[in-house]
Amino acid sequence: MNIVITSNITRGLYNFRRELIETLAHDHNVTILSYGENRVQELKDMGCSFIEMPIDRKGTNPFNDLKLLSSYKKQFKALNPDIVLTYTIKPNIYAGMACASLGIPYIANITGLGTAVENGGILQKITIPLYKLGLKKAKKVFFQNKANLDFMVNRGIVKGPYELIPGSGVNLDRFKLLEYPKGDTIDFTFIGRIIKQKGIDQFIDAAKSIRATHPETRFHVCGKCSPEYESLIKELNDKGTIIYHGVIDDISGMHSISACTIHPSYYPEGMSNVLLESCASGRPIITTNRPGCKEIVDVGVNGFLVNQRDSDDLISKIEKFLSLSWEERQQMGLNGRCKVEKEFDRNIVIRSYLREIEN
Repeated sequence: MNIVITSNITRGLYNFRRELIETLAHDHNVTILSYGENRVQELKDMGCSFIEMPIDRKGTNPFNDLKLLSSYKKQFKALNPDIVLTYTIKPNIYAGMACASLGIPYIANITGLGTAVENGGILQKITIPLYKLGLKKAKKVFFQNKANLDFMVNRGIVKGPYELIPGSGVNLDRFKLLEYPKGDTIDFTFIGRIIKQKGIDQFIDAAKSIRATHPETRFHVCGKCSPEYESLIKELNDKGTIIYHGVIDDISGMHSISACTIHPSYYPEGMSNVLLESCASGRPIITTNRPGCKEIVDVGVNGFLVNQRDSDDLISKIEKFLSLSWEERQQMGLNGRCKVEKEFDRNIVIRSYLREIEN
């Protein structure tokens, strides 16, 4: 078959859909339509073709979005796909519209509603009708958390077949159970884009407070830094409040020294890959009580939940974690590994896709 996969950036496809793409490319012709941020060569090495798409994923210019819709139609007519798989907001909407207009079967994946929908206001009033058009004729809509599913189904945005899957799942072979660290320090790790909605302010507040009373702790920050945080992150790194590592391609090395992953995000997650990979590595997690994060935590078993945007609550939960013995922290990590093995194995997601494609 000719299969087209479209997303906003190639990095997400490679990091979180790699195994599905490899499986499909083994037996079918697979073409990727995306903005080629990076990992393009790796996708080509899997046997995929690649076509650059003009996706402005954060832009709200309607003329640019109309151009994107036109580009999808042009590419689909040329490629004549048997089925299209769409990921992320704009491809779900505009590739979905293009498929619907051309009679091409397509499967959409809701990787998060996006701030335009979650925050309400005029952008939500614009985006919801677009979602309805984009998803109207989808053969199946996959949801990564129940809150997103309920939102879209209860508002009539999705009326056709849908299914809840465990996010993108986690590759349990690639993210192996690591030995829990022993040593003089207790290391906490933030992994993600350094933007406000990922909870970086709360992490920084916690680092300042905890290090004042627990000098044996270290707070690591890994990820791409947005311009508005560059000077602050540099200053805190120079002072030793945090240790900034920049973007790390292979995060396993960081998990090997980390005692706990802190993910204080209030970003519209589908299902947090940061948390799934941390649990697979045998690391306890502290995260927010919001959809896409809370599903991965059994409170007191493999981690703790905190209120969103609440630095005091985060500090309190870190103190609670520090009060545990080494053996109790290690067991938390082992419990997290067991949880993702049972509930979040990436093979569950792959099987769901292969079943739908076969249908």
